[in-house]
Amino acid sequence: MAVEFSRQHLGFSDEDSNDFASFSTTHYAYENLILRKPNTLGMIRTTNTFLDEYHPVDLIIVTEPSDEEINLAKEKDVEMIIEPVCYDAFVFITHKDNTVDNLTIEQIQKIYSGEITNWKDVGGNNQEIKAYQREQNSGSQTAMENLVMKGIPMLPPNMIKIAAGMGMLVDVVGEYENSQASIGYTYKYYIDTLYKNENIKVLKVNGVSPENENLKNKTYPFTTNYYGVIRKEDEQNTAGKFLKWMLSPEGQKCIEQAGYIALN
Repeated sequence: MAVEFSRQHLGFSDEDSNDFASFSTTHYAYENLILRKPNTLGMIRTTNTFLDEYHPVDLIIVTEPSDEEINLAKEKDVEMIIEPVCYDAFVFITHKDNTVDNLTIEQIQKIYSGEITNWKDVGGNNQEIKAYQREQNSGSQTAMENLVMKGIPMLPPNMIKIAAGMGMLVDVVGEYENSQASIGYTYKYYIDTLYKNENIKVLKVNGVSPENENLKNKTYPFTTNYYGVIRKEDEQNTAGKFLKWMLSPEGQKCIEQAGYIALN
């Protein structure tokens, strides 16, 4: 998203555009914003622009904050403005050879709470389910807890398989030796655009696939958003003005051209 903006509106070359946006974990991004830390990876010299490496981060594009991040903001007396800027789907993936194509919300909850442990209980083969999770405070783990489990306790750390990064999770689900056994979760944009893997497939949920139209009309159960987040104190400053632009027709068009699903 930021790469597309810099290409279109700052006149950056493709190479400079890729350098303009610094990608980090969700938790690290929230910490930088709340604690007013500079992005130490963000000093870029081009023929058009110089970014100050000491300037505090004032806008991040992320998934929803975790309870820990919300509490950190309260502790530091920082009020955040959190605005949805586009749609995405929180999806469940398995190996392409798995005979299961659909799970209900209840089945997913029971798999990740430990009540369902075999694929035969959800219409698949007689095989133990290998359910992978992400680490605490990752964007996808926060979504799993808030959007899917909704207060239902997940299996404790000593009884689950943790993937330390999104790419690792996608890879382990697609591994041949796991065959039909694995299940994990991620975001649709990530596996469609950033980290494709031909050995995985996306499961329907309640019989609904995460197609773009199903996200816009919200019939897909785990429709979610990416958010533009700023400190409220910066609402009238550059960060606030840029967030407002992202929600404008021009900004939404730029977001769509970057491969995301615009709000309108």
